[in-house]
Parts: sequence; C-alpha cells; structure tokens
Amino acid sequence: METVIGMTAIAVALLIGLGALGVGIGVGILGGRLLEGSARQPELAPMLQGKFFLAIGLLDAVAMIGVGIALFFTFANPFIGQLEEALKAAGG
Repeated sequence: METVIGMTAIAVALLIGLGALGVGIGVGILGGRLLEGSARQPELAPMLQGKFFLAIGLLDAVAMIGVGIALFFTFANPFIGQLEEALKAAGG
C-alpha cells in the first residue's frame, strides 16, 4: 500500500513539474517569436499580440489540466481502491 502511495506521489510531482516546465519553455519560445515578428513588421503587432494571448491561454490550459489530473490522483487515487480489493480477494 505504501508503495502505491509513494509511486503516486512521484507521478504527481512529475506531472506538475514537467507540465510547468513544458509550458514555460513554450511561452518563452512564443514570446521570443512575438518580439521578432513585431520588430520586423510593427504594423502587425496588435494582430500578433492577440494570437499570442490566445496561444498562451491554450498552453496554460494544458498545465491546468495536468494539475487537475494530479489533484485527482492525490486525493481520490483509484489505484488504492483496486489494491484493497485485490488484497481482500487474496485473503490478506
């Protein structure tokens, strides 16, 4: 039982950490490209900025979905219930 809880904690940490890392890298690349595009064609800056904020919102949604899944596994772990059922069936 402790092994399942420990592995779940590691999985939750990886899920949140790698999700945040990926979003951070994506936002950095996207922001750099926005600055490059605005420097080359300043008249397109408002249009580029609108698309930039839309893309940032979509990237942020990916991280929030990861946090939601991580919280699900933290507080309502389905693997613990399966483990308890398997232990009861085995007679332990």
